[in-house]
Amino acid sequence: MCGIAGAVGAIDDETLAALGRMHNRQRHRGPDADGRWQQLESDGTRGAAFAHRRLAIIDLSPLGRQPMTDSETGNVVCYNGEIYNFADLREELAALGRVFRSASDTEVILHAYASWGRACVTRFRGMFAFALWDAKSREVLLARDRLGKKPLYLAELQRPNGRVVLFASEVRALLASGLLERRLSPAALESYLWNGFVVGPQTIVRDIRELPAATTLTLDDDGRSGAPWRYWELPLSAPAPTDLVELEAELEAAVRMRLVSDVPLGIFLSGGIDSSAITALAARAGGAKLRTFNISFDEPEFDESLAAREVSRALGTEHSDIRLDEARFRAQLEPALASLDQPTFDAINTYFVSRAVREAGITVALSGAGGDELFGGYRSFVDVPRAMRWSRVLAPLPNAATHAAASVLARVLLGRAGEVPPQTRWGKLADALACRGNVVDAYQVSYALFTTDFLRELSGDSTNASVTRGLPSARHHALCERLRSARVLPALSALELSFFVGERLLRDTDATSMAVSLEARVPLLDHRVVELAAGLPDHLRYAPLGRKRALRQTALRALDPAIFERPKAGFELPLGRWLRAAATGEVDAALTDPQRCESVGLRPEAVARLWRAFRSGSPGLYWSRVWAIFALLHWARQERVTV
Repeated sequence: MCGIAGAVGAIDDETLAALGRMHNRQRHRGPDADGRWQQLESDGTRGAAFAHRRLAIIDLSPLGRQPMTDSETGNVVCYNGEIYNFADLREELAALGRVFRSASDTEVILHAYASWGRACVTRFRGMFAFALWDAKSREVLLARDRLGKKPLYLAELQRPNGRVVLFASEVRALLASGLLERRLSPAALESYLWNGFVVGPQTIVRDIRELPAATTLTLDDDGRSGAPWRYWELPLSAPAPTDLVELEAELEAAVRMRLVSDVPLGIFLSGGIDSSAITALAARAGGAKLRTFNISFDEPEFDESLAAREVSRALGTEHSDIRLDEARFRAQLEPALASLDQPTFDAINTYFVSRAVREAGITVALSGAGGDELFGGYRSFVDVPRAMRWSRVLAPLPNAATHAAASVLARVLLGRAGEVPPQTRWGKLADALACRGNVVDAYQVSYALFTTDFLRELSGDSTNASVTRGLPSARHHALCERLRSARVLPALSALELSFFVGERLLRDTDATSMAVSLEARVPLLDHRVVELAAGLPDHLRYAPLGRKRALRQTALRALDPAIFERPKAGFELPLGRWLRAAATGEVDAALTDPQRCESVGLRPEAVARLWRAFRSGSPGLYWSRVWAIFALLHWARQERVTV
């Protein structure tokens, strides 16, 4: 696990100095070693340069350092991630005559490319983002893993001596280059206000984009890009039906592969079904005694420590309970916020647990992320189909009529609103009914932070044609076409994995865990597990909704089912309570500062009303609404980015 950065195209001394600044900005991603490499024409105008920060996980020797060169071909790789099936690939490549110098998975990438070309990415089982210099063609291949676990960001610049493309593991590293304007993207701002995070390929910064997941892109030594290649799609079904026996075997393999590490390893154990499943499968794999960690709270409605301890006792792990109270939260809030690579309404919960685990001497941690999305654990799997049915029934009515009726019904059900109308389920009824049975629109409305009416109050009446319901319009259109005839539950799983997981959870987890030099692994999001889950019939995969029976019957059958017979509780901090108590602190100062609001394109009076309404306890205003605005304001000031 590492941080990578580079430049391709017209590279002069100023560009190399900029690469050095990008490299230094990512020091936290790789404290164990760093390396530089460059291949330029004799006049210094064309070529490529790489920089690498190493967090050593596999083969801790100097032979595992990067950028790594293939002595036979002259190819060079700069890589971030883990190829979990590297041992099997190494055997296959050795049989083809490839000679290895190290025991690292990095070298497997070089030899795989030499043997199979860019199609090598289809052989990799893991999380990765890499840049690979092809010495013969003088091209750079950029690639990301299927689910988007490892990030890769790009910026194309026109320099005095020609075109250059910069890339890095973090948006902030590209900003540190000093070659980009620190400007917010209007389209990304609209996406952020809808979702609480920016949906790619745009980022919050106008001139920076992400390479999409499951995609490769080739750049020649002039910085010109070829057509991107999408080598994998989230499956809606499988070529042949699968069963729980096959799923269990693949789950066991996914966890077993992720236990391979040359440094101390632990597991995030909340006591819920997903993290308990990962822990149970790890215990089943045998080996060293497992270390598990959970965060507990003084607030009982958020605390799952009792369940975590029960699972730990049953599986015989060495368990650590980390107490997080309001005082500790306040003391660590600044570094938590500083860990965010882009603004997001979530993520700091992952920072706190990652920091505690790293301070306990752990370098690699397994997480149970992905179970809810794969197996129907969220309320969205119930609420979205219901909203779709009602919106189809009312489709013949004009939008104005359904909007008025929904507004009246919301007032009847929720009572008189405060300064800001409710922004949750019933408050969004008018937007939900306007979806006309479209699963993408219904999903987006269900997760929207704000109603469309209040969004206009926050950012003005103008809308961006490149954004539709919080999504880039091109992605919105493509998804609508792809999911038009799909069964609703697999369609919702695909949407959860595309956006909630791919554009928020994985991005946030990478940024906040790497901020403390911790590698996070997510076995449930192994692409083979995702493919097999897609092949399960709905009654095995989802029924009954919210129970995640597939995980219970495959991973948890040896544990007492009573441990999990309790209301679902996600890993969430008591932020609502703590925010109201912090009314005179930094949050209040940011949300009541007109200049800061205007600097990111928000209307100060609307932000102030939202904050007052939240503090007064107005119905239908969850903490995530005000926190999303605060996170944007804080990030923009920290990175000096404005509209």
